Amino acid sequence: MAALELIGAARAFGLGLAAALLGACASMPAPESVLGEAPPTQTTSIPYDQSAPPQVLEGRARLQCAPFAREQSGIEIYGNANTWWGQAAGRYPRSNSPAPGSVLVMRGYNDARRGHVAVVREVVSSRVILVDHANWLNRGEISTNVPVVDVSPNNDWSEVRVWWIPAGQWGARIYRANGFIHPFLITAALS
Repeated sequence: MAALELIGAARAFGLGLAAALLGACASMPAPESVLGEAPPTQTTSIPYDQSAPPQVLEGRARLQCAPFAREQSGIEIYGNANTWWGQAAGRYPRSNSPAPGSVLVMRGYNDARRGHVAVVREVVSSRVILVDHANWLNRGEISTNVPVVDVSPNNDWSEVRVWWIPAGQWGARIYRANGFIHPFLITAALS
């Protein structure tokens, strides 16, 4: 009986560890009630072309956001998403302007040890982009054509909301963003 209890405890630990590792990439957006107020009105009528609606791709290998973003963008940064912005300094251009192929770097919601990266698929307007990313729903899935809206007061992409595919609406949480890493290396000029 003790062996079965030990196996059960080891399995529970393994499942807990797996859940923690999958959660290191993103924190699941919360339902509308978490904010205690309605979402900003600017996100209730943000238009975007829904001819290719956001979708979750099933049947792919379970992925974290960082390996997916690295594979899709060609940006050779390794490690947790919360380290990408700092690692890019001096290696890749960083800005607050989205461009197709660039990587949006978001901070974790209320937790600096977490973060998320997503690859910009399309710039829809000065306030809306479409991204492809992995593990946003914390199941290792890949989500494509996902709208992200800039809700920052200065239109500088420092605060964003992400479309919540399961509910078919803007997510309730506002995430702080570092900005965009662009997929070409900075090299020194030869003299």
